Amino acid sequence: MKFADIGQQLRAYRMESGMRAEEIAARLGVSRAALYRYEKGEVIKLETIRRLAELLKVSPLSLLGIGIEYFARPAAFQERLRGLEEQADQILLVGGAFHWPISGEALEGALAEAWTQSVPPGPDRAAAVSQIEQGLGALSARKRLYNQKRPTVIAVLSEGMLRNFLAEGVAPGLNIPEATRTRARIAAQQEAEAVADLMESVPIGLQIGLAAGTQPAAPFMILRGRDRAHVVTSPIPADTPPLTATGVAGVTAAEEAVAIHQRVAETMWRDALKGTEAAARIRELVRLSR
Repeated sequence: MKFADIGQQLRAYRMESGMRAEEIAARLGVSRAALYRYEKGEVIKLETIRRLAELLKVSPLSLLGIGIEYFARPAAFQERLRGLEEQADQILLVGGAFHWPISGEALEGALAEAWTQSVPPGPDRAAAVSQIEQGLGALSARKRLYNQKRPTVIAVLSEGMLRNFLAEGVAPGLNIPEATRTRARIAAQQEAEAVADLMESVPIGLQIGLAAGTQPAAPFMILRGRDRAHVVTSPIPADTPPLTATGVAGVTAAEEAVAIHQRVAETMWRDALKGTEAAARIRELVRLSR
């Protein structure tokens, strides 16, 4: 067992459960400090893993990283994804309108404003804003990790999802002031322009294509590390508010899952627009959205 991996999964599942660390530690019969040490990779007994799995309502195999992991809470999923990206040397993304770790400051600023503006006034506002700040912190951590580690990234973006992104802006569907929504759309346009620039310059370790014909049926990611690969199916978009549960993301290291997703990804990459052709298409979409 790799206790560091178990610790990362434990932290993500704790966030997914919605239980506070103090509550889990008390029911487990250990101190909060001991629970945090488990999350940081300290040796943990199998009996403790079994009891934790029972408390968190997951299977012990999932906590060990053997079974399929499921996440509905955006903050918990982002934490699990950060752990996977920490171990990954190569990231393959299919679908979506952008890849968060390489996105720009304008997108992050617009996202923070949209999330905060969407919280209505009232006695629960402070707690909601605190959760939003934690969610933004998790997203910032993913960017810092990418800049430190610089894994190879191959991304096939979806033209259909990019159209929606340009039309609605970052964090679509939220009840926010029109001025904030306008800034969200402008940030989306700036992000798309930046992606077009990257397509033309092709920096080392980063390749981006555009699925302009057949669209991905659903987004997925393959993250390959030194020891094994993981598939993330239907990943929750990075701009989903941390207080919202609108879908379920799955994580598995099953070899057959990795293999079939790899085949689909290779086909999507082969057929995708690339380079100056892809950049020109994205700039045309941006022009049409204005």
